[in-house]
Amino acid sequence: MSITLKQIAAACALALAAAGVCAPASATTHDTHPKATKVLKAKAKAKSSKHKKAKKEDVKQEVADDEPEPDVTDTTLAEYSCELDNKVAIYRNPMDDSHIALRWKNHLRRMDKVGTTTGAQRYENAKLGLVWIGIPSKGMLLDSKQSRQLANECKDAEQQAKPVMASAPAEKKS
Repeated sequence: MSITLKQIAAACALALAAAGVCAPASATTHDTHPKATKVLKAKAKAKSSKHKKAKKEDVKQEVADDEPEPDVTDTTLAEYSCELDNKVAIYRNPMDDSHIALRWKNHLRRMDKVGTTTGAQRYENAKLGLVWIGIPSKGMLLDSKQSRQLANECKDAEQQAKPVMASAPAEKKS
């Protein structure tokens, strides 16, 4: 088996390339590739963006904590179990139907009643953007500022005990 000069040159080039790849970054003296610089800048920007988002959430939490916690003495408690193992607790004062206190994620918030034309019970905390909607078969908690559901299919013990009945279709008369 004879080795040609071309094969020796290729093996040397491969060995030199491998040594350059395996060498520590401090040992290289050439400039970084423009695409690598672009990728590093993008990563730094993404990290900064996450940090800013965390700061905004902290500020939002501070604003939320400025709100005094409602008094729940002399109230009745209804605990709701929701999808995805979420829990909501509603404290109602039998003498005052215009407000409720809602416990969500270990925070107790005062909610003001908003009139509806459908008969649903709707309570809002405009400062935080929280909306609680209660209908006979379930309740749901919404975040109106971020336009998303926080908890759905929330049912208390009474609602869980009732079977869901679909209305029968009306018969057509001939």
